[in-house]
Amino acid sequence: MRAYILVNVRPGKVREVVSAMTQMEGVRHAEACWGQPDVFAYVETSDDRKLNQLVIDKIQKLEGVERTDTHIAVE
Repeated sequence: MRAYILVNVRPGKVREVVSAMTQMEGVRHAEACWGQPDVFAYVETSDDRKLNQLVIDKIQKLEGVERTDTHIAVE
């Protein structure tokens, strides 16, 4: 399962969030960006359960993360 995750982060936490995300299994690429959202990430997981765990149990629990917006790739 492939998805793009857009992440809004509290000021001053972007580098830490990107660094933590790039260490997570399934995160293929994460970059800090100017404007909103603060971080764009591309992820790949074996199924929707793993994607759910990655987003809800890992990314959303990172210090500084305020909001995520997940877009599942369909093709």
